[in-house]
Amino acid sequence: MTMSTTATILVADDDRGIRTVLSQALGRAGYEVRTTGNASTLWRWVSEGEGDLVITDVVMPDENGLDLLPRIKKIRPDLRIIVMSAQNTLLTAVKATQRGAFEYMPKPFDLKELVAVVSRALSTPRAASSEIAQDEDEEKLPLIGRSSAMQEIYRTLARLMGTDLTVMITGESGTGKELVARALHDYGKRRNGPFVAINMAAIPRELIESELFGHEKGAFTGATQRAAGRFEQAEGGTLFLDEIGDMPPEAQTRLLRVLQEGEYTTVGGRVPIRANVRIVAATHRDLTQLIRQGLFREDLFYRLNVVPIRLPPLRERGEDIPELIRHFLALAGSEGLPTKTIDSHAMERLKRHRWPGNVRELENLVRRLAALYSQEVIGIDVIEAELAGGAPPADTIGAGIEGEGLSATVERHLRDYFANHGDGLPPAGVYDRVVREVEKPLISIALEATRGNQIKAAQLLGLNRNTLRKKIRDLELQVSRTLK
Repeated sequence: MTMSTTATILVADDDRGIRTVLSQALGRAGYEVRTTGNASTLWRWVSEGEGDLVITDVVMPDENGLDLLPRIKKIRPDLRIIVMSAQNTLLTAVKATQRGAFEYMPKPFDLKELVAVVSRALSTPRAASSEIAQDEDEEKLPLIGRSSAMQEIYRTLARLMGTDLTVMITGESGTGKELVARALHDYGKRRNGPFVAINMAAIPRELIESELFGHEKGAFTGATQRAAGRFEQAEGGTLFLDEIGDMPPEAQTRLLRVLQEGEYTTVGGRVPIRANVRIVAATHRDLTQLIRQGLFREDLFYRLNVVPIRLPPLRERGEDIPELIRHFLALAGSEGLPTKTIDSHAMERLKRHRWPGNVRELENLVRRLAALYSQEVIGIDVIEAELAGGAPPADTIGAGIEGEGLSATVERHLRDYFANHGDGLPPAGVYDRVVREVEKPLISIALEATRGNQIKAAQLLGLNRNTLRKKIRDLELQVSRTLK
């Protein structure tokens, strides 16, 4: 491979303008450039031994550029390939990497960055390639969005797929940190192993060590038998440590030993156990501030923060909102909820919203729109009411739900209330009673609409699953044994 600036670059793209721009930019950088608008010519050049580096588009008139990559790598395994694409999804980045591309560049790209990538590709020694993942359908992708912020995340994830590097994911609540961890596992070399997640904030502090590392019989009061911890359950796979900032100091010390020595002991145990897991951690908290406060070990932070990934809040990638909404509406339709669309004015309003709950808030809103409104096209009035936290108009809710329906239920309770109390202020306790009487049928209808699936019902209602369970218990709802 030629290592000087007289290297020859082969460019394949069916867009004449892109070919011209690349030819000029690379020429000014001192490279010789040959361009073509089709894959067949590129293949002929490569098979004849021409070129020191290839830059290829994905969509071309005669063949998909990604499909050409394995054939090129078979006959010229040392030839570096840079893939360009306007199909800016995680799947494109992963496919490009798994098929041997040196780098993936989403369109539109920065010319200076591309020239820098070319220089790096020609000067970097070739590392042994590894097969990463089988092709997946676009519908199965865990991450949605084509914004520049998401493109950088896709590129980072694609580079990490063939490694076991420890990753630290930061971002506000609801940005999709577990989805990123899932993508690292599902598209990585440990995909055939288990993916085990543990949320530090959801487990009593005194039980975290036992949950993580397991315990022996008699290790503490109530330990009547040996129990495997999450490290043992994740053997050969990925362990996702969510909300790592809430880990107590004792557990931090144990985790540091695993990262340093690659082994751990169970609670009450004495024999070290080798750990064969990939660690992915996540937090919405500022760990550097926790370190200054003495609440988080600095040495543990550096062990976990090998590759940092920051997930942007939804307000920083408003251009992704229409695609996210279409995705969530499609999911709702696949679950049996009515098909909906969002009109252009409503969509623009949604793009301007600040979304303090991020993608999770958006998903919950879309599920409510699909379940509770009768109109097929959601307009700006409905969106304004939802974003303001107001109740939906009585004539727009309850569509597609068997039985009395939500609108009739709410109307009946309110009619009874005003018949009893007129226009004056309600006596003490009446408000709580009305809320309770409205909430009870609402939860019942949500459970009925989701066929008793409490996880889906909680998402539909915008509640935490544990909160929903508490309400079912407090409201003394008689849940069928067939419901989950």
